Amino acid sequence: MTLRRLTLFAQHLVVPVVLLLAFGLWSAQAEDFFFPPLTEIVRVFADNWLFDRVGSDLVPSVLRLLAGYAISVVGGVTFGVLFGMSRILRTATDPVVQFLRALPAPALIPFAMLVFGTGNSSKVFIIVLGTMWPILLNTLDGVRGVEEQQLDMARSYRIPMTARLAHIILPAASPRIFAGMRTSLGIGIILMVVSEMVASRNGIGYFVLQSQRSFEIPAMWGGVILLGLLGLTLSWIFVRVENRVLRWHRGANGLLPESDQSSKKAGSTARKNAPEVNDA
Repeated sequence: MTLRRLTLFAQHLVVPVVLLLAFGLWSAQAEDFFFPPLTEIVRVFADNWLFDRVGSDLVPSVLRLLAGYAISVVGGVTFGVLFGMSRILRTATDPVVQFLRALPAPALIPFAMLVFGTGNSSKVFIIVLGTMWPILLNTLDGVRGVEEQQLDMARSYRIPMTARLAHIILPAASPRIFAGMRTSLGIGIILMVVSEMVASRNGIGYFVLQSQRSFEIPAMWGGVILLGLLGLTLSWIFVRVENRVLRWHRGANGLLPESDQSSKKAGSTARKNAPEVNDA
């Protein structure tokens, strides 16, 4: 198992390492102002982000992203479940939902600044406005995709609505919900950067823009690299959480690794072959 994971990890590193080596060799000979040597970018990156500007720029950006993303998850799942369970509510709100989701969130930055000011609230609002819709629509589709036979059986046994929601509807819709959440995570990072480039005093987006305006090109590339590393880290964490939460779904569809399936089969076989103990 360990060898398999090491091999998979090495496969993931092949392309990034090759690209870095290629860019490093090219940039060392290019003598281009806009593409400084990779060693210079790495040096400036270490000076800025290990750990001089972590508290002033990285932490505020991550907090805004997490706040907006959390609001989107709660709101998107809640409204998605409501719209998915009620045909009348879904039909009545569909024009509004389709209109709002078609609005590009960056176009509402002036409106957000007028209403919420130039602080964190306006930036969180922009993130929520762009990230809620994939979660809401995927949740709605997931709820509508629940098998009607399961719901009819639950109603025939008079299972309360809260129990139906917790044990039937949400588990059945969870794969679609996580798909929407994963899409929204990438959108949230983009909107975090865009919102920080307008009337902001800190953040990674603010740092990248100020570096470009002052022609500090290595620092600008360092900020871009940091954004990539941030997205990679958040995506890695999300995939681990998703695999843990949806493990039952992967097992039901035969998508677990072979080692997990074999151990699961061995456990079930052992339980079947276990001797029965009769009470005297």
